[in-house]
Order: sequence, then structure tokens, then C-alpha cells
Amino acid sequence: MSDPVVDKIQKHPKYLELRSKRGGFGWFLTLLMMVVYYGYIALIAFNKPFLAQRMGDGVTSVGVPIGMGVIVFTVIITAIYVRRANSEYDDLTAAILKDVSK
Repeated sequence: MSDPVVDKIQKHPKYLELRSKRGGFGWFLTLLMMVVYYGYIALIAFNKPFLAQRMGDGVTSVGVPIGMGVIVFTVIITAIYVRRANSEYDDLTAAILKDVSK
């Protein structure tokens, strides 16, 4: 059993555009995040002496700011996705709903 409104939405050209844009961008950000995260894990696994180097005369090692950079990168790409979703994706969704509700 199928809902005619759902069928109408799924066949709408702007819905197909939304799926394509959102999916492609989501996979791109996922790939970026995996490269950054697993790159850091690979550094931990294969180059501990580099990460263990002290910065200056203090006790902080190079690995700490790099690890914090991974966290900051995560927040930044999340903000990028949310900004794009709130502008472009929401506009497409509104246009789809407007066209389908006619």
C-alpha cells in the first residue's frame, strides 16, 4: 500500500535534487572526518615519538593540540553542514511541500 502524497514527493524533481545534494555533501564530509580521525589514530599507532615530543619547556606534547584540532574540526564541519541544511536544504524542502500541496 502506498500513499499518493509520498509517491508524488518521491517523483518530484526538486526532491531528487535534494537527495542528490544532501547525500553527496554528507558523504564528502564523512570522508573528510574519517581521514582526519583515522589519520590521527594512525599517528598514534605508527609515530608515537612524534606525538610525544614536548612543546617548548612545558609538559604538553605535540599530540594534545593535534587531538584538540580533531575535535575542533568536527565542530566546524558540523556547523558547515547545519548552515547548509538551514539554507539550501530547507529551501528545497519548502518548495517541494509547496508544489505537492497544490
